[in-house]
Amino acid sequence: MKVIRRPALSVLFGILVAAALIVGPPRPASAAGPRIDLQVLVVSDGGASVSAVAERLKAEGVPYKTVDLNAPGRPKINAGFLSDTVGGTPRAKYQAVVLPNASPFEDAAEMKAVADYEAKFGIRQLDAYVYPNAQVGMNAPGYSGQLDGIVAEVTAAGRGDALRYLRGPVRFNDLAPDINESYGFLATPLPDDKAAGRTFKPFMTAEVQGVTGTLAGVYTHDGRSEMVLTYSANHEQWQSRTLGHGLITWLTKGVHLGYNRNYLSVHVDDVFMPDARWSTKDNCTPGEDCPDGVTTPDIRMTVDDAAYAAAWQADQKIKLDMAYNGAGSDEWTKEHGFDLLTTGLLALKGQFRWLNHTYAHEFLGCKQDLKVRPWRCVRDPDSDEIEYVDEDVIEQQINKNLEWADEHDLPVPPDDVVTGEHSGLRVLPQQPEDNPNLEPALEETDITWLAGDASREPASRLIGQARTLPRHPMSVYFNVAKEAEEVDEYNWIHTRRSDGGSGLCEDHPDTMTCIKPLDTETGYKSYIVPSDTRIALAHVTGNDPRPHYAHQSNITEDRILYPLLNNVLGEYRMAFADNTPVVNSSMATLGPELLRQDLWRAALKDGAMNGDVTAYVQDGKVTVNGPDDLEIPITAPEGTRDGSGGGTFGQAYAGDRSAYRSGEVTLTVPGA
Repeated sequence: MKVIRRPALSVLFGILVAAALIVGPPRPASAAGPRIDLQVLVVSDGGASVSAVAERLKAEGVPYKTVDLNAPGRPKINAGFLSDTVGGTPRAKYQAVVLPNASPFEDAAEMKAVADYEAKFGIRQLDAYVYPNAQVGMNAPGYSGQLDGIVAEVTAAGRGDALRYLRGPVRFNDLAPDINESYGFLATPLPDDKAAGRTFKPFMTAEVQGVTGTLAGVYTHDGRSEMVLTYSANHEQWQSRTLGHGLITWLTKGVHLGYNRNYLSVHVDDVFMPDARWSTKDNCTPGEDCPDGVTTPDIRMTVDDAAYAAAWQADQKIKLDMAYNGAGSDEWTKEHGFDLLTTGLLALKGQFRWLNHTYAHEFLGCKQDLKVRPWRCVRDPDSDEIEYVDEDVIEQQINKNLEWADEHDLPVPPDDVVTGEHSGLRVLPQQPEDNPNLEPALEETDITWLAGDASREPASRLIGQARTLPRHPMSVYFNVAKEAEEVDEYNWIHTRRSDGGSGLCEDHPDTMTCIKPLDTETGYKSYIVPSDTRIALAHVTGNDPRPHYAHQSNITEDRILYPLLNNVLGEYRMAFADNTPVVNSSMATLGPELLRQDLWRAALKDGAMNGDVTAYVQDGKVTVNGPDDLEIPITAPEGTRDGSGGGTFGQAYAGDRSAYRSGEVTLTVPGA
């Protein structure tokens, strides 16, 4: 029976009225209010904290313009830079301002221009990292120092405002005990002076060494609103990933271009097929890179594993995508007379999503020479050109697996495919180009979405009529079923030769980090699970629709995939409220979402708006104009309606409403 073998190393609630606050005498009822363009101004000093905010804007697709304070010849920020008139109506060019601190300009006139602009148009400001002082409405800090590992708490005021999508606790990273990761200050607000219009509302507080103070809060003064952050951060840290969306919501009063979801879909490859098992004795995989004579028992899930998977899904309220190979069932049945796994999975077929993983998991790229290690592509002896698998073989592998599904009444989308080892696509260094027969085969079989490996090619690309959907590999290897096997292979890959490892981490210090060998009994749960959890959650909270993938070998025997997924979901749900569930979608849904994101980012110029799209809010009305063939992401507060009294706008998520729209769009926000 065929056994799958592959290289193991492929491996804050804002004011619900979007109309701007105007300081001064009320205008006549017939006069139009100012126009506020939906774009954020980011003034950067190159620091990590302000860059973290910019990265979040980019992730959600919120247009922003950057002014680099260190760039020679940068534009001077004055009234003309910030505002003008359009058709006789005052226009604010930016709906929000992000500064590295409360006053980053050498020229005081620039800060005055920003303050005057904010007061005139009701524009909000975020200070990415400040030292508490009276200028930002705070007392001197009661604590200054490391914040590594603390758990801050979102206040009731924060949860009732722009941080309404968070449950409360916000964990600060502490990844390495010998490295200082986060620094900050705890301070209390100055007393409110409501008569003078000065108030401070804490949004997030913490206690360190007996000192309780504010880490994030809103300082209202002089007709302006200023979000003050007193901790350092970079965009990869958990505190940035949890708070980032809320900062945007608060800054923009809940009205902005952009669309945010937290995605988690997991594909389980090789279902019905056995996988080769890692040799802990010889540090190799039989049929891959082991010397002749080295053997290990193959790994294949059982009917009990199928029942466990269905029960786990029901408990976690998430579906797995089973990428199946029909040949695995047929060959097992031919060899043994029956297959309890097939019977069990078919009885539960409605509880899973299914994906075509080709019939026999054949390698569909170049013809492989497996007599050498590592393998190489077979070349024509005369022309020295690479020889490729034929088009009809690719078509047969796709179609025969769909025929198997039809015979067993398995609900499989016909236009999505995951080829074995993502083969057919280029793979370096052996096969630098796609199999030229792949494109016509995909066209002939009407494939729309083809799975790719995000660790090789993170960006989606066209292959004829089909487009790739890159998938994130999880750090549970295809050739392991037990925790000890996983740790043993992990040690081999990630440790130095002097520690008994392969030395790959020494040879590739640009992409790998050497570690001390992990204990095979405890290392999986104590190190690998937390490490891969952080990686997965970075994808989940990064507005990244690309799915993750593991293998059927990981849901049998020790079932090592589940502790990892339980940890990912557990940490996520401790931070995010019920109104912000993980979005667990099919490949057919995730692919178009990734394409919408790519097209929108391409329409922006270095993150900023260009002339093809205009978007603004005026008198409580949001107006967006763009090309008919461009879907524009829009987010607005709950209660927003289409047109001037139409139906409810968009879909609810994280306390907002959001949707993609094209052409001319008009929305009415609450209170208009």
